[in-house]
Formats: sequence, C-alpha cells, structure tokens
Amino acid sequence: MPTPPAGRCKTPLRIDAHQHFWRYRSEDYPWIGAGMDLLAQDRLPYQFQPLLEAQGLHASITVQARQGRDETAFLLEMARRDKRIAGIIGWEDLSAPDLAEQMERWGRHKLLGLRHQLQEHDDANTLLTPAPLDQGVRWLQERSYTLDVLAHERHLPQLRQFCARHDQHWVVLNHLGKPALKEFRKGRAAFERWRQELRELTAMPHVACKISGLLTEADWLRGLCTRDFEHIVQCLDTALDLFGPQRLMFGSDWPVCLLAASYSRVVTVVREWSATRLCPSDQDALWGESSARIYGLLT
Repeated sequence: MPTPPAGRCKTPLRIDAHQHFWRYRSEDYPWIGAGMDLLAQDRLPYQFQPLLEAQGLHASITVQARQGRDETAFLLEMARRDKRIAGIIGWEDLSAPDLAEQMERWGRHKLLGLRHQLQEHDDANTLLTPAPLDQGVRWLQERSYTLDVLAHERHLPQLRQFCARHDQHWVVLNHLGKPALKEFRKGRAAFERWRQELRELTAMPHVACKISGLLTEADWLRGLCTRDFEHIVQCLDTALDLFGPQRLMFGSDWPVCLLAASYSRVVTVVREWSATRLCPSDQDALWGESSARIYGLLT
C-alpha cells in the first residue's frame, strides 16, 4: 500500500476511495451519453495521478465502471502497474455458480471486493432477493471481501432488507444513495424523504458510505449554483450525523465528477466542509483511515 512521501512519515494516509479508469469504447459504456464528451475518451492513471498528488492525497481505490470479467482484469492490471492504486473494487456475477473459483483465480492481491449495481433498475427486488445472489454475498463476506452497492434513494428500502440479511462484513453505499439533488431546488420534501430512508439504513453498523458523486447529482447541465452547494452541505451534514466519521469515506468519483466540477473543486468542497465539522482525528478517518480499515488495507 502506498505510504506518505519520505520526510512526512507522520502524515496520515490520504485516500480517494472512489474513482474510475477506462479505455473508452462507446459499446462498453452505454451510460456515457449526450453531453458527456469529457467522459467519452480514455481516462487512465497518468491523467489522474497528478491531480491526486496536487491535492495531497497518496492513494486511491479504483471502482468498476462496466459489467464483465474483462473489467476486473483491466483494473487489476492498472493496479499492478501503479502503486498509488491501493486496491480495486471489481465486478463478478454474484449469482454465478463459479463465483468462488473465479475469485480464487483473481487472487487477493489488490482485489478488495466487488460492486453490485442497482441504479439502472426500478425494481431492486429482482437484483437483491435471488437465492444464488444471497449465496454469493455470503461467500464474499465470509472471506472479508467488501461489497460496494450503487443505488438510488428509491432502492434504499430494499437495500435495507438486503443488508439485514448480510451483516458478516462491510457493505458500502456509494454516492450517499444518490439523493435527488435536482429536486431539492423545489423544496424540502425530497431532502426529507432521502434522509428518512438513509436513517433506517444507517442503523446497521456494518453499513458504511462514500461521500462521493454528489456534484453530478445536482443539475450540472444548467450549471451549479449557490443553492446546489448549500444542498450538498446539507447532505454531508446528514451523512455525518447518521454514519459518523468512522463509517464515512471521501471519494471523488473522478472522472465522472468532471461533468460538474474539476477534481480540485470536488476535493475543496469536502475539505472546507470537514474543516468546520470535524476534529483532526475525525478528519483523518474521513480522508483515509476509515477506507483503509473498511477495505482491509491495514491487514
């Protein structure tokens, strides 16, 4: 695992716990649509690492952005070449009968866990209840692999039931459950709905969360305004209140974040917020210690 630079050995490790790499082909990334030219190109470590270092961060966790075993192989190869990639969250079919064999073929080196995607589906039950899926998740948790979940707020009730069944290891909610920030401009109803759903999920101590992807949930096509940033701070405050710093992790969601703001802007929003809310030890948790512990980087 990367360590702070020489001469700064007492500096706490700083980790961006959620970012992506890809070699772009339109057929592989159908979710990259109109108005997303910044994403419709290769996004690789040589482009990202200078941004990471410029913000005083030492390492990142790279997360799958497409489904398929070739994605896991690609990310593991990136991690093998670059020591600043602390680990990857890959993709495998959690319901596959050969899940165990495939995971064993990948090996444990830098494969920290898998991600399960719900965001494109209206009915989360079809993706969270099949018996083979439960068997696969149990296998992962028994071996201390972390499960990331990409879900919208509409999926949180079903996700809560899923997490109640699977409590032997960490489940990590990505992007704070993707609150409907576009609707926040219309009044408090959308915010209160999201907060209530999130509150019930956070009652389970094995559920952690990444404060990532928030800027792109706002209306970035029209341009972010002061109210959008106020709503983002509301979400961050809610996350801190419900999860506490020991179950929160900073993630940039680079390069997807570039649709709404630069990498430095994404980091600055969270850095300025955390400086006014957290003591130094809790800031250390948010910026690296929590992700190192939850993803098993300290073992």
